[in-house]
Amino acid sequence: MAKVFRKRSVNGSISLYLGRRDFVDRIDTVDTVDGVVKVDPAELKGRKVLVQLACAFRYGRDDLDVIDLSFKRHIWSQTIQVYPATGEADLATTPTQEILVKKAGDQGHPFTFTLPKDLPCSVSIQPAARHAGKPCGVDFEVKAYIGNEQDGLKEKEDNIDSCSFIIRKIQYAPSRTSAGPRASIKKRFLMCTKAVFLEASLDKEVYCHGEPISITVKINNNTGKVVKKIRITIDQTTDVLLYSADKYTTSILYEEFADQVHGNTTFEKVYQVTPLLGNNKDKLGLALDGKLKDEDTDLASTTLKRPGMDKEILGILVSYKIKTILMVSRGGLLGDLTARDVSVELPLVPMSPKPAGENLSCENQGT
Repeated sequence: MAKVFRKRSVNGSISLYLGRRDFVDRIDTVDTVDGVVKVDPAELKGRKVLVQLACAFRYGRDDLDVIDLSFKRHIWSQTIQVYPATGEADLATTPTQEILVKKAGDQGHPFTFTLPKDLPCSVSIQPAARHAGKPCGVDFEVKAYIGNEQDGLKEKEDNIDSCSFIIRKIQYAPSRTSAGPRASIKKRFLMCTKAVFLEASLDKEVYCHGEPISITVKINNNTGKVVKKIRITIDQTTDVLLYSADKYTTSILYEEFADQVHGNTTFEKVYQVTPLLGNNKDKLGLALDGKLKDEDTDLASTTLKRPGMDKEILGILVSYKIKTILMVSRGGLLGDLTARDVSVELPLVPMSPKPAGENLSCENQGT
């Protein structure tokens, strides 16, 4: 646990403590969401203290919510009562909760949520620079509030009797991966009996965000034409499933190399390219790993699905393709009719690296 996150309600009657805001989906298991709520009974006046964990798909900005029309769809939620204690969550059962109870003191009341395996991971859609508020995408929110009933949460997020944190459900790159993908194509041109052979391959299956991607390109040019340039591109495809069948493809990398391959020769070279969010900050609609306030994020990780899983519950599916394109010369009497580009594409799987542990510290944080 790197730090303790603490958020206090406006009236000071309750405080929400979390030991972390990233919770890991390991495909077979998902981290439990555990924390502590500090309660001042003198301010309750007989009311209950409840904690809700909700996963929602947000497809419109907060400032567009008018006449009770919400641009948010709840995928899953669970609410538990922490005060007065009901026996559901009255004892610290995890190391994180034991530390948080010490921070909160005698008025600390632990809670634990078990996330279903099939829930989506956190994804946010990069908004335009002029847009404020929470971005569109899939997010998770832990909210502590005071209410007379356990069901029917209606308080606004700025209610004086509530406090909340946005958390992230993320997947880390696996420690063991298989060999990288490989693809090839053999292409003949009009009025040409021989062909250009192109093969591209990656050195491994999964890459961490920010890690250089090594792609091996092999060319066997049996024609009389000349390969003038080699282009490598990476596209991100975002498939929105919950409210419509929208699919968006955004180019996140475009690089050209001046290597030439003359007729009746062979060529082999390893190229390195690195897609970075910093080079794509101006691209509206780009999918990112769920963003927390004042914290950096990365390009969205590839969505990993369990066998037999209903993909619609995932809300947003993110995938990547890396494409190798040969720019073939277009000379001769027939010009463009006699030559076209040659290309192959491979699936690319970028994921978040598992972070190293850090020392515990205490810090106040906003949502």
